[in-house]
Amino acid sequence: MIRLHFIATCFAIITLGTAVATAEPPASAGNGDLAEVTDLHPFTHTAYIPMGSRLSSIRIEAIKLVKVATKRRTVTSERYCAQPWTEPGGSMFCERTTDESSVPAYRVTCSYSGQLMASDEQGNAYFTFSVYFRPDEISPQLREVVALGKIQRAALAEFFTIATSSELVQHMAIDQANSTRCDGNYFDGDWVRTNPKCEDNIAYRKVAIPSSYITVKVDPRASRLETESAASGRSK
Repeated sequence: MIRLHFIATCFAIITLGTAVATAEPPASAGNGDLAEVTDLHPFTHTAYIPMGSRLSSIRIEAIKLVKVATKRRTVTSERYCAQPWTEPGGSMFCERTTDESSVPAYRVTCSYSGQLMASDEQGNAYFTFSVYFRPDEISPQLREVVALGKIQRAALAEFFTIATSSELVQHMAIDQANSTRCDGNYFDGDWVRTNPKCEDNIAYRKVAIPSSYITVKVDPRASRLETESAASGRSK
């Protein structure tokens, strides 16, 4: 059984393959509400899967013509937000989010084998993610067979390339060489300085460490039949 792997990532992901860009300044939506519209970029062709996933298992599963949102509207109600009587966790009426400005897109679903999730009692290690393409990014031949519903999973691999990479992220770490610590001892579980007037001098530096996620890039490519057709046309 293949299931969707929800990845909590602030790459925006969001739905996988969808990133959130800068938002327009909030505007009044009436009744004291503020509306903020954020542009979505669903056509990045990029998804993120957890480190430790088996890269050789990534494969194209399906393609489907769908509608995908390009904007997200968030309406904040001052009536329910930041009020003395508001619940600590926030009111369900505080913010309302809707996706809008949908456009046609081809959704390409991929599967891969990952690490077992502790919360999955069935021990399922197969997951999926999706990336989106504009119609003009998909070859006419592929659009035609998709419309006819005759595309086979094995044939889909011919129309796409899959590339993976592991990016480095910046992390702040203690610079041991340039840091000094006061001498002392533990007393009743607390660190007590030998010299009460001594002050620790801790320096930090940026270090690059591997990300917890693998970047997967799916791009369209010309199929063998299209390449042969183009070559035949040039030879005439």
